[in-house]
Formats: sequence, structure tokens, C-alpha cells
Amino acid sequence: MKARYKYRIYPNHVQIKKFNQLFGCCRYVWNQSLAHCNQLYANGVKKPSYVDLTKQFITQAKRELLWLKEVASTPLQQSLKDLDQAYQNFFQSCKGKRKGIKVKPPRFKSRKSKQTARFVGANYKIGQDKIYLPKVGKIKIVWSRKLPNQPTSLTIIRDSAHRYFASFVVEKSAEHLLKSGNSIGIDLGISTFATLNNGDKIKASLPLKNNLKKLAKFQRKFAKTQPGSKRRERRRLKIAKLHAKIKDIRIDFLHKLSTDLVRKYDTIVLEDLNVSGMVRNRKLAKAISDLGWRQFRTLTEAKCDKYGREFRVIDRWEPTSQKCSCCGFKGGKKELNVREWTCLNCGTFHDRDINAAVNILDVIQPKTKVETVKETVAENPIQLSLFDLVAGGQSETQNKTRSRRKSTRKKVVDGNESSTRLESFVQLSLFD
Repeated sequence: MKARYKYRIYPNHVQIKKFNQLFGCCRYVWNQSLAHCNQLYANGVKKPSYVDLTKQFITQAKRELLWLKEVASTPLQQSLKDLDQAYQNFFQSCKGKRKGIKVKPPRFKSRKSKQTARFVGANYKIGQDKIYLPKVGKIKIVWSRKLPNQPTSLTIIRDSAHRYFASFVVEKSAEHLLKSGNSIGIDLGISTFATLNNGDKIKASLPLKNNLKKLAKFQRKFAKTQPGSKRRERRRLKIAKLHAKIKDIRIDFLHKLSTDLVRKYDTIVLEDLNVSGMVRNRKLAKAISDLGWRQFRTLTEAKCDKYGREFRVIDRWEPTSQKCSCCGFKGGKKELNVREWTCLNCGTFHDRDINAAVNILDVIQPKTKVETVKETVAENPIQLSLFDLVAGGQSETQNKTRSRRKSTRKKVVDGNESSTRLESFVQLSLFD
């Protein structure tokens, strides 16, 4: 399996200029090739192949544009490969051969967004505290963890906050953890990020909510600046750094939580939430976006594959919040402000989130009747005994009467004595 290892790098001023030139050349090759393909499509001509695009926009372009020779050629070739792959994904999605959401056609790249450049093969070298890139030089890197194997590719990333990262792709074998024999059902929510079926509740970090006032202050100052000025760029950078901080806090929380769950449980069950549809609710959009439900599912599923755990997702239409986890009675749809309720059938008091988490696990691992009765008796022994005495008194009386009649033994009748049946016939004969 392939894994990605990301590290922070610190280029100097000269190397930053070279990186900007490299990103600009990669962006130019992408945009020119995309514009050429769009023009051919408008004229009814088939899209050219990767080899044709390379000859036209790299080999021939270097003869006219000398500044394309000042950067490494590998990132330019990888940029065209990415464009070709983007078109293949779009065509397969249109034909229905690609699963998931429909892929849109590739778009033009902007110099204001995140910039990337990929190196493959032997074009780069890894040192003790530096990495070497062709026509850039040796760059300082901070190894937060060791690389397990020799990487197959290296991607240089510059985000909107002007931070630089080196991302390595490494081939590694899957790791299998020891079996714990435990399974867990997880219900995701807004007030509480995750509720487990064993009753544990995990609160979210809420980085956007905690930094909302500071973000609003920066955005007000940014709105007062003139477009194109240096002050506007400085204040834009402040906002970008704050957004990067919010993102890092959220990702750190989701990584720690998903790793802890994967190490403890063999089977993890989640509910298939329609996050893209729920975000359309303008009252809950900001709160849902601050939680990162989809990112948590992606991380948990990837780590289950990595460590040999089982990851299951149930249907989004399962009535987990409506059904009683003890008797299975459906109490109907409930409003979001109803956090606790009592079952009308068995009288069990439920916490809404815990009950939903139990039902999520029961969809994959349903309980037997014996287990359900044992849990019910263990939880409410006094309530069940009082309920049976009060409500079932009439039936118990009838059962006791029948048992007494069955327990009475028949007397042995001698020949001289008359039976009960004969006496009854004698009484009837008296009326005659």
C-alpha cells in the first residue's frame, strides 16, 4: 500500500524565488495545454494525447520561451500527466465507469491558490537535514518522523499561508494489530462530536468557533484596504495563516481520535451521513463545517485498512434515533432539541445519542433475544417486577388457579363408592 509522509521545509529567499518560478512554469504549461484542448473540443477535434502535448508545450516551447529552461523538466512533465489524468477521470465519470460524485472537467490554475510541483525518479536526493532539488539547491527540512522506505515521488507544496512542505509517497506493507474482540458503534453529532455505544461522549475541538471573533476582525481590516496594494496582501496573509491554524487544530483532533479508536476496537461502525446536503441548511452549515465529519470518516477508513481492522457504514435511512434499542419499538421522528426520551412500549429511559449509537452497532451485529432479556433485567430489575405484579395480576391469578387444578390428584375410587360424575347424574335425576 502507498502512504504519504509530509514534512515542513524552510527555503531561503533565493530558493523561494526559484520555487515561485517553478510554480509559474508548471502553471503556464497546464493552462496553455488546457486552453488548447478546449479549443480543439469547440472545433470538434479529439483531445491530443500526453505525448503530443509534451512535444508542443515543453519541447517546442523551450525553443521560443527560454525561461522554461531555467527550471527542472520533470515537474513540467508531471503537470501534463496530471492534466491527462484529470481528463480521464472526467470521461470515465461521464460514461458511468467511475464511482462516486460526478467529476467536473479540469479548470485553469490561479497563482493565488495552493501551488504544487512533483519530482519523480532520481531527480532529488535526501540528506540528514536537507533535501536536494535540481536547479533549486539544498533545502532545510525538519524530519518529524522517519521514512520507512525509499520514496517513489516528492511533491513540493506551498499553501495560501506561504508555508512550504515536502510530501513523500512511500510503498509500505500493511500492519496488523492484535485482536481486541471489541466492536464499537459511533453516532456523530453537533453538540457532541462522537457518542459511542458504551456511553462515552467525545467533545469536538471547534477551532472555527473559538477563533471566529479574531477572524471577523481580520476580515474587516482586509475589506478596508485597496485592491492591489501591499497592505491588502499583508492582511490577506494574516487571514490565510489563521485559516491554516484552524485547519491544523481540526486535523490534529481527528487524527488522534481516529487512531485511538482503531487501536482499541476490531470493528468500527459509522452512519452514512449526507454531509453535502446537511451543509445547505444555513442555520447549521457553519457548525457542521467546523466539525469535519467527512474527514473523520476518511481517516478512520484509511487507518482501518492500514492496521487490518473492519470498517462498516450503515444506510443513512436507518431509523437509529427513532427506534428503541431495548425492544425495537419505533417512537417516530423527533426534533433536534429532544435529547432524552422514554419508550412508550417498554418504559426504558434513553439518551438520544447513546441509543442511536447502540442501534448503529446492532445493524451490523444484531443481538439475540437472550442477550436482550439479560440486559433488560440487569438494567431495570425492580421496574420489571413491579410492572408484572400490577399489570399482569389478572393473568397470574388465572395461571395459579389452573396450576392448582392440575396439581390436585384424583382420589382412588373403590367399587362401593360413587364417583363425582355419578353423583352429578343423580342430582339431575332428582329434577325429573
